[in-house]
Amino acid sequence: MSEKNFYDLQSYLKFLDRIGDLKTIESEVDPELEITEICSRTIEENGQALLFKNVKGSKYPLAANLFGTEERMNLSLGCNPKELGEEILNFAQKAVPPKLNSFFEFLPFIKRGLNFGSKKVFYGAECQQVQGGDNLDDLPILKCWPEDGGRFITMGLTITESPINNKRNMGMYRLQKHDNKTLGMHWHPHKGGAAHYHESSNLGKSLPVSIVLGGDPALIFSSIAPLPENIDEVLFSAFLKNKKIKLAKSQHSNIMIPSNAEFIIEGVVPINKTRMEGPFGDHFGYYSMESEFPYLEIKSITRKNNPVFPATVVGRPPKEDMFLGMAATDIFGPLIRLVNPEVEDMWAYYEAGFHNLLVVSVDERYPKNSVKAMMSIWGTGQLSLTKCIITVPRFVDTRNIIEVFGYLGENFDPQKDLTLIQTTPLDTLDFTSGKLHVGSKVGLNCIGDGKRLSKESFDSPKEVDPRNKVKFIKEFRAINKNIIIIKIDIDKDKAIKEFKLNSLLESFKFIFIVSNDVNMESNVELLWGIFTRFDPSIDMYFKDCRIERSSVSFSGQVVIDATFKDWYPNVIEMSENVKKMVGEKWKNY
Repeated sequence: MSEKNFYDLQSYLKFLDRIGDLKTIESEVDPELEITEICSRTIEENGQALLFKNVKGSKYPLAANLFGTEERMNLSLGCNPKELGEEILNFAQKAVPPKLNSFFEFLPFIKRGLNFGSKKVFYGAECQQVQGGDNLDDLPILKCWPEDGGRFITMGLTITESPINNKRNMGMYRLQKHDNKTLGMHWHPHKGGAAHYHESSNLGKSLPVSIVLGGDPALIFSSIAPLPENIDEVLFSAFLKNKKIKLAKSQHSNIMIPSNAEFIIEGVVPINKTRMEGPFGDHFGYYSMESEFPYLEIKSITRKNNPVFPATVVGRPPKEDMFLGMAATDIFGPLIRLVNPEVEDMWAYYEAGFHNLLVVSVDERYPKNSVKAMMSIWGTGQLSLTKCIITVPRFVDTRNIIEVFGYLGENFDPQKDLTLIQTTPLDTLDFTSGKLHVGSKVGLNCIGDGKRLSKESFDSPKEVDPRNKVKFIKEFRAINKNIIIIKIDIDKDKAIKEFKLNSLLESFKFIFIVSNDVNMESNVELLWGIFTRFDPSIDMYFKDCRIERSSVSFSGQVVIDATFKDWYPNVIEMSENVKKMVGEKWKNY
């Protein structure tokens, strides 16, 4: 494992520059939409990190695409995330109870663990070199998408403390600029910051908040890491970079903040006061619903002498956050085996916004062992927000969706392999149920007899053209002999009725109906167009349904309506004039 670590954001940028992985843009760029389009194109081209030196309306440079390739993600953490995940799991499995021979085997790891701590900086903290003189109008805050409700800080690390036990939480939440002294606090009810706000509300007092902009790459990553509630994200960053983190006291509260940050925004969130926040384009690829959220009343903004403002762009995948999410899955995914030893591997698909599709390979040791694993995963931290879990045999590559679909088509039997939970917490960004925060979940067990399938289970039946028999099919893609994706030119309810009554396409076990905007030849678009657009309890149709006492069982062909519904928010699209403008200027950036 590499011992490379970076002191702060600027040392990371300097290193990227030395190795030719940083593009500096000197020409003036607009923080409204233009930077987003540049970042989006750069991600698609697997391009460099970006440093914008001349952002319109601000004197501060802006850095983006900091983690925008797998290589850069690994470099930023100083390790291979999957190797670190396996190392943490191996230590946890073998070092408890402690043994002398285990001590020497894990000595390098134990040394890393000793850095799970901090050093206090009592004066001269870099993040407080300049105190006063700045407000939100001075910062190069982005407006990412045309229908966004305004500008928002995209890479702010929000630190709060429990007013009851002083436990610290750090998370990356959306921070809308309402005016030059007020930031919206878009913390979902499932997150640590919202829990601290809830505690403060019960006590009848405002909640102090410190927002970190910048810091070293390990700190930024730790803010999105799915850590257990009793693990401090700030201190976990010290573990990642194998070096204690220096902390200084906030000016207006007792919150300890990373001294190497570029900017610190401090203030309080008053209780029982909200402002309308949003809409904003999010990582599901849609505009999240506007709603009332608490807000931060800013007391001060401090900074380094010459700071760099960090930013990221979220939107329809792929975007930079996919590399952060994949690294988090690689590091923390193996830990699920501590309580679920039957789990071999798991993979959350960025194409579906992570929370919408999780594939888990299982060494099934007893009947319905995979269902037990599903239930455990649905009860674990942020994994509790997962909408669809597909379980496959232990030897299946969870990252290979074509292989996964092969086992889904061949092994899944709705009568015995379906787990449907109709009312349950869901990601706040999920809109498919038509309700905020809640919806349904589905588990599709595809273990079968646990044996490997023949090659023909994965091959697409090229000779089949369903349009010869079903005239309302406009376009199709047969994934394999059991699964077909279609677009239709009639009302979807009428089409579903036709499939059920007249046994259309009866050779296929699964029919997915998608909307016209989905490019079915792209696996990225296909997964996005299916798994972000259906609610299991209202959009799954089965050939037959039987009710006996309180038991409901389904059988036969499965039709999944993944079409765009009337209540869905708009898909994120950049305006054509911005695309054209950036295209014309592309060679000059």
